[in-house]
Amino acid sequence: MDFSDHTTFFNRFAPLLSSHIIADKGMPSLLQKLALAKQGPLQITYAPFDHVPEHAELVIVGITSGRVQAVNAIAAAAKALRAGKPNGEASRLAKMEGSFSGPMRANLVAMLDHIGLNSALRLTTCATIFDPSRERIHFTSALRYPVFVGDENYNGKPDMLKTPLLKSMIDNCLADEARSLSKAIWLPLGPQASRAVEYLCTLGTLNETQVLQGLPHPSGANMERIAYFTGRKARELLSSKTNPDALDASLKKLRLQMLELKSKAA
Repeated sequence: MDFSDHTTFFNRFAPLLSSHIIADKGMPSLLQKLALAKQGPLQITYAPFDHVPEHAELVIVGITSGRVQAVNAIAAAAKALRAGKPNGEASRLAKMEGSFSGPMRANLVAMLDHIGLNSALRLTTCATIFDPSRERIHFTSALRYPVFVGDENYNGKPDMLKTPLLKSMIDNCLADEARSLSKAIWLPLGPQASRAVEYLCTLGTLNETQVLQGLPHPSGANMERIAYFTGRKARELLSSKTNPDALDASLKKLRLQMLELKSKAA
C-alpha cells in the first residue's frame, strides 16, 4: 500500500463509523474492519486523523497515535456523523479529540515561551494557540494512522524509514501536510519524529529553519530536564541523568532561531 489515496480514507470509512455502535466490547472488531494494511506483525489501522487546518502556525509531530487516541477519535467521528454532521466537519471534530492537554501542554507552553516562540508569533504566550476553535496548531504524527506491532503500539521498531510500508505513510501523508503547512513552525517530539521531519528536510519538502530541534520532550517523565531548560532548577541540583551542557546548547540555538524567524516576519 502506498497511501497515495489517503485523502479518500474518511469518506471511505464514514458509513462504517456512523453505523457501528461505539463501545469497549465492540471496538476490537471495529479496529479490525478499519485495517488499512498488514505486513507480518505490523498492522496499520485507519483512525480519523486526516484534518489539516490550513492556517496552522505550529505543527507538533509525534511518532504515531496509540490505541487510546485512535479509539477516542473514532468515537468522536461516529458521534458527529450520527448527529448529521457533514464528513468534513466530522473529520475536524474527530481530530480535535486528539489534542493533548494537562501537564504535557503546560510543559510545552513553558518551553516554547522560554525560547521566544511566543514573541516570534507575536503572542503574549503560546498558550493562546491551543484554542481549538482557532485552529492555529496542528497535531500530527510521523505515521499518521495508528501502527501496531502485534497487540502493542508501535515504538520505533521496525525502522520507519527502512520499512517500505511505513515509509510510504511519511512520503504521502506527512509530506502532503508539510507542503500544505510549509510556512508553519514544525516541532517534532522525540527521536523518531525528528528523523521523519529531518528526512522531509533532506527532500526539500520542509525548510530546516522552520523546524525546532532540541526541545526536551514535554512528558512528565522528563521533568528535571524541562525544569533546567526553563531555568526553574539550578545546574548544581541536577542528577547525573541530565546533561546540562547539551540543554544549554539547545536553548541557545533555539533562541537564535526564534530571533531569526521574528526578524523575517517583521
